[in-house]
Amino acid sequence: MNIRIIPRLDIKGPNLVKGIHFEGLRVLGKPEQFAKYYYENFADELIFMDAVASLYGRNSLLDIISKTSKDIFIPLSVGGGIRSIDDISKILRAGADKVVINTAAINNPELIQKASQKFGSSTIVISIEAIKKDDGYYEAYTDYGRESTGTDAIKWALKAAELGAGELMVTSINNEGTGNGFDIELIKQISTSVKIPVIACGGAGNLNHILDVIVEGNADAVSVASILHYNAIKVIDSDNNIFLIEGNIEFLMKKQPFTRVKNSSIVDLKKYLLKKGLNCRL
Repeated sequence: MNIRIIPRLDIKGPNLVKGIHFEGLRVLGKPEQFAKYYYENFADELIFMDAVASLYGRNSLLDIISKTSKDIFIPLSVGGGIRSIDDISKILRAGADKVVINTAAINNPELIQKASQKFGSSTIVISIEAIKKDDGYYEAYTDYGRESTGTDAIKWALKAAELGAGELMVTSINNEGTGNGFDIELIKQISTSVKIPVIACGGAGNLNHILDVIVEGNADAVSVASILHYNAIKVIDSDNNIFLIEGNIEFLMKKQPFTRVKNSSIVDLKKYLLKKGLNCRL
């Protein structure tokens, strides 16, 4: 099977944003521009996450997805603020191929079963955002990594799979945005315990990190952000719009490099994986 490379676009309002441990979100530009660029450069899928949906209890990406799906013909996954079957229906009608659910699934596990029966398991992706505690225990968090649940992340992954989830997107909050690499232990514990695909997310800082989580962590797909976004900024012309962008635009104004990661493109990443003997679409 081909290893999928999936850019993750976290969105706040009209902007693509990126933080560290899901905090300190800085504006990077317009998500539509990044999505188009990634599509044209061999992304296998795209994941759009509403970074503030949990605060307002709703997903505000319908317009972005509706516009994006008209010009981009790879699977689109959408997450953030999805609470019900009706929410899923609206997002799929807008043009998404999959939905990503975290908070509502933990609060109401039956939603996974009902959604997978109605829309098909391949449509339902369960997001698991985990923090590793001092004793090595992984706890699942909700609301974009803000709320503790007391739930064992590994056991929750097994239950979500049993209830009908088609995929799991597993993010280490400890590693997210740091560029220090994935939590391979977390990914491997889950990927070797379930029979559905696992998407590794959170921590990629260079190409070796991505290779390691596939080979050592048994990930079926890798969702990446910083390593791609900060490279894409160089080729996406947003200068004419910079003063129209709201939020924390200090990084865009200074045009400074982000030193935590070694910037790469999807093409370079896939060439590297192919060279290492892994299958991917290029």
